[in-house]
Amino acid sequence: MTMSPAKAGANRRFVRMIDLADDTAAIAAYEAAHSPGNTPAEVLALQRRHGIVELEIYRLGTRLVMLMEVDATFNPEGLDRETAADPVLIEWQRRMGALQRPLPGHSGWAEMPCIFRQSDHP
Repeated sequence: MTMSPAKAGANRRFVRMIDLADDTAAIAAYEAAHSPGNTPAEVLALQRRHGIVELEIYRLGTRLVMLMEVDATFNPEGLDRETAADPVLIEWQRRMGALQRPLPGHSGWAEMPCIFRQSDHP
C-alpha cells in the first residue's frame, strides 16, 4: 500500500478506487464475499491490528470506492508484510484481485487525494 502515515493523535481518512470486472457474476461474488459473515475473520483482525478503525466499500456499477479511517497506529508496511505471510490473507487477496480491474496507471486500489474539505473553509 502506498499511503501517507496517519497524523499523530488524530484519525485520518483515505479514499481509494478500483473497478470490478464488468460481469454480473463477478459483481455478485464480490458483494457476497463482503457480506457480514463472509469476510474471513483473519482479514478483519488484520485490519484492526494495523490501525484501520473503519473501512467501507461503496459500489456504483463496476466502480468501487473505499473509505478507510485509520488511527495513529496505522501501519501500511506491517499490514502488507503480514498479508504476504498468511495463507488465508493471500487467498483472500487472490480471490478479490481476480474480480477487480485496477484503474489505468495503477496496480491495485488507487488512492484519491483530497482536494476539498468543508472544515478548511470559514
